[in-house]
Amino acid sequence: MKYLCLVYLSQDNWNACPDATCFAFAETLAASGHLLAAEPLHPVQTATTVRVRNGQMSMTDGPFAETKEQLAGFYLIEAKDLNEAVTWAAKIPPAKYGRIEVRPVRELDLSAA
Repeated sequence: MKYLCLVYLSQDNWNACPDATCFAFAETLAASGHLLAAEPLHPVQTATTVRVRNGQMSMTDGPFAETKEQLAGFYLIEAKDLNEAVTWAAKIPPAKYGRIEVRPVRELDLSAA
């Protein structure tokens, strides 16, 4: 099953974990056969939020919501179950500075289409 591990960091800890450390962990995860994708994100100030309401698109600079911790990156992993996904998430280096949200990826239900 696929799990998305979302990395959240406060502005103060955005650069606390060196890229080389995260890269080394991603290599370990890839060697184990669990890594599907991983990418860091630019700071939240670079975000653009897009909405469509009543057929009209609107665009806003910045994130959707003001929060203490912001989405800093992600790891998309393959794991046999939530326990295995959480075990890997606890090893993600930025977990020492922020938090990792683990969410199962659901398959699209195309039977209703």
